[in-house]
Amino acid sequence: MSYLAGKHIVLGLSGGIACYKAAELCRALVKEGASVQVVMTEAAEHFITAVTLQALSGRPVFTSQWDSRTSAGVDNNMAHINLSREADAIVVAPASADFMAKLLHGRADDLLSLMCLARPLDTVPLILAPAMNREMWSHPATQRNVTQLAADGAMVLDVGAGEQACGETGDGRMLEADQLLYDIGRCFAPKRLAGRRVLVTAGPTYEAIDPVRGLTNRSSGKMGFAIAQAAHEEGAEVCLVAGPVALPTPRGVRRTDVRSAQEMQAAVQSHADDASIFVAAAAVADWRPAHSAEEKIKKDGSGEVPALSFVENPDILAGVAASERARSGALYCVGFAAESHNLLEHAQAKRLRKGVPLLVGNIGPATFGQDDNALLLIDDSGSKEFGPASKLSLARQLIGEIAKRLPSLPA
Repeated sequence: MSYLAGKHIVLGLSGGIACYKAAELCRALVKEGASVQVVMTEAAEHFITAVTLQALSGRPVFTSQWDSRTSAGVDNNMAHINLSREADAIVVAPASADFMAKLLHGRADDLLSLMCLARPLDTVPLILAPAMNREMWSHPATQRNVTQLAADGAMVLDVGAGEQACGETGDGRMLEADQLLYDIGRCFAPKRLAGRRVLVTAGPTYEAIDPVRGLTNRSSGKMGFAIAQAAHEEGAEVCLVAGPVALPTPRGVRRTDVRSAQEMQAAVQSHADDASIFVAAAAVADWRPAHSAEEKIKKDGSGEVPALSFVENPDILAGVAASERARSGALYCVGFAAESHNLLEHAQAKRLRKGVPLLVGNIGPATFGQDDNALLLIDDSGSKEFGPASKLSLARQLIGEIAKRLPSLPA
């Protein structure tokens, strides 16, 4: 399930060393199921060849407004019209300072600028990925141009920071191919959560026994991270509270890292008042050691095992679900149940015990650490199965189910 599958992207390249990233982007778009038509400016051809982009896209590359080849199945010598009408989106990556200034003033002296100016504004989004030297990026003229282009309806992406080809370091690098791929795909996602704030917990917790040992579980956090990404794709502002996991933060998502259940509870409480949806996907430890030793507990050779006593951890989900905002419907709570057997029976009981409108169950040993999952959704009306499928695919389906259950936002 990819938002780019079946989409036709016109990928424009203006001049810049970042053209090598455009080759990576072209290949990634094709792998996601999109078709790609490359259009290059004369300046871009100084940095990468049309042959390279033709090999990656599987289509002849257009470089001139006077190109008389048939385009988009039409033989009228109007490539700027035909290519823009066929596109689901036009992406200019890299978009140089010069090219953005040209767009701002409506200049159209090459095929790519002609095509951007001729595109149907209401149906073909224009996505610009800036790439330039740090001084050029920070120049007031460039920043004015970025602001005005956005006001005119273009989506101007942010830039990365780091070493630049000129030897300087700072802002202005074009985003990496995977970041661009995400931003382009997000354009085609339904925005059912626009205006919502979503709070997600993910991963395990770690309960310290001593400075080097602790109690935890096998949760990788992949499902919770996928839910955070899917919610952001759908237009939500997302805060992710993550236990100790080795996963990159989904693009556009704010992340708070915690270790213990008590730390996770504190983080959730600090964000819950601003949220309209709470998805408790974390596998929180039920108990923790009553006391954590300040130094490593050592074996003494006697064969005696140190006695450990435990106390119950706070029930984060139940606490949020019992809040006034949740009871009034201002905060919609979704719980997760990772079981080893009798999934439906245990998940139904947990939903009632926690007091949440929707509970998602899965078999923990079958999914912890895996890229795929199978979910059982349970609410007042019964249960519904999803999967097996990738966790991201399931997360997108789950977000769709949550969106259907939400009350409308006030006008």
